[in-house]
Amino acid sequence: MKYFFLRFLFLISFSFLTTTIYSDNYSYKVVVSELEVPWGFVFLEDNSILITERKGELIHFVNGKKIKIKGLPEIIAKNQGGLLDIELHPEYKNNGWIYISYSSSNESKTGSNTSIMRFKIEKNTMIEKEIIYKALPNSKRDRHYGSRIEFDKNNFLYFSIGDRGNRDVNPQNIDRDGGKIYRLYDDGQIPVDNPFITNRSAKKAIYSYGHRNPQGMAINPFTKELWIHEHGPRGGDEINIIKKGANYGWPLASFGINYIGTKFTNKTSIPGMEDPIHYWVPSIAPSGMAFITSDIYPNSKGDLLIGSLIFQYLHKCKIKNNKIYKEERILEDIGRVRSIRQGPDGYMYIGIENIGIIKLIPN
Repeated sequence: MKYFFLRFLFLISFSFLTTTIYSDNYSYKVVVSELEVPWGFVFLEDNSILITERKGELIHFVNGKKIKIKGLPEIIAKNQGGLLDIELHPEYKNNGWIYISYSSSNESKTGSNTSIMRFKIEKNTMIEKEIIYKALPNSKRDRHYGSRIEFDKNNFLYFSIGDRGNRDVNPQNIDRDGGKIYRLYDDGQIPVDNPFITNRSAKKAIYSYGHRNPQGMAINPFTKELWIHEHGPRGGDEINIIKKGANYGWPLASFGINYIGTKFTNKTSIPGMEDPIHYWVPSIAPSGMAFITSDIYPNSKGDLLIGSLIFQYLHKCKIKNNKIYKEERILEDIGRVRSIRQGPDGYMYIGIENIGIIKLIPN
């Protein structure tokens, strides 16, 4: 009976953009319908939305219509790869720069890895395209691209690249891309105070390492620190606060095990490496991440909102002294939550696979 009721609600959400569906203390309205995998989205000044579809489409949703942006780079959309995150430059109003992450092969034409590109849009077409980072080497594996993008208050650009499914080689080696958080200037130049700038063999853009597959990233608006979450294997999803030059342990330390149930390490903590501030066993498969700062949610202001791909709900975390002390599930069975962002109107917006983008409304 529960299945048919949920199926009924699902069909309603596709039919009417203003349908409100109630779940515990929250309801939602579908704002953009009929999206497959809305991996990332941003709001423009006119309240229109730029949306990445993982299959390789950039959509401008304006006045109720979906307009496909032309002139995209060559994107390898396979399994977990495709067109992934999107972010506006903090001074977008003045310079027009937009940033995307995506999986590409570039000149080698073999395998793929994460690329970061900036561009502008004119007449629904990408112009002034610049690849500001291309992870190497390419891999024939089609998973763990990471790919979240975030700017800090000083306009430094941070982004994540997953371990590309090669845990034994990439995450602990600073001379290889993969399993890292990176920091660049907005034009792709490398900051002179990056932690490995003087290491001859290191990838100079690396800011931290020892990560698995970070698919959530946000600047904590209260502490100004960079927070991420990352997928563990079977168990061991983590929330980490990023520190310059720090090693976060993967795969030498983890609360997870192999998917077949065997152990790959007997350590959950190693001296000299950073422990997560929070972890989940079993895994929730986190994707998307945003802090709530709006007065629209008076009982949730300051909370952290995270999506669950496996369990298909919103995960709300209450924080004190950089520790999570309470967790709440919102909109259970809503679908695979992929992306989260607070809108200019103060409401939280969530991208959900095979539904679209919804607005979260407190009852």
